Amino acid sequence: MLIKLAMSFAIGATAISAHAQTSAIKAKTPDSAYLQDNNQAVVRSAYGLCWRTGNWLAADAILGCDGELTPPIANPTAPAVAAPLAQAVIPVVTPEPKRCDFMAILENDQTFPFNSAILTKAAKKRVDDEVLPRLANCTNIESIRITGHTDLLGSQKYNQLLSENRAGNLAVYLKSKNIVFSINTLGVGATQPVKTCSKNLPRKKLIQCLAPNRRLIIEVEGRSVK
Repeated sequence: MLIKLAMSFAIGATAISAHAQTSAIKAKTPDSAYLQDNNQAVVRSAYGLCWRTGNWLAADAILGCDGELTPPIANPTAPAVAAPLAQAVIPVVTPEPKRCDFMAILENDQTFPFNSAILTKAAKKRVDDEVLPRLANCTNIESIRITGHTDLLGSQKYNQLLSENRAGNLAVYLKSKNIVFSINTLGVGATQPVKTCSKNLPRKKLIQCLAPNRRLIIEVEGRSVK
């Protein structure tokens, strides 16, 4: 009885071994470095191990026997990933600075006494109240120009010098008020009158009539962020 059981186990083991070898891996060539059966399949042990020949080298490894020794399978080429669409860049629009250009006219004898280049108190007050605040509103002064004018009384040379002195004295006063920007002064004498009077008038009335021609013009160009 024991002999029969032993033979049954042996037959079963042989069948398992035969089944393992029938599903074994094919050798690369008939002269593979692995032991082959008649079907050119690699002969394996009852534990599934491939039998190597004495000529076996690591380069002879095949998948299923010594898979860890076979060259790795190249990774398949990954499909190209489309680059994300660039987002539209919205430009930042910087508001255009506002202009602070203005012109102020100091005229008549309240600015200068007749035949004088000295600023009156009334003229200085007008500068303080009307001109300086507007200058302060400009954050970037591009130009300040002061033009002096006279009436036609007197010689051309004298009136030219008088007009230049009047413009220069106003520039000095602005500098005394901490106006640090460059100031251009110009004298034009009596060449640009705004009023014409009869020369037949008595001198006193003629002086009064020509008063609007005795003036200073302040022209400012600049920009403001306000």
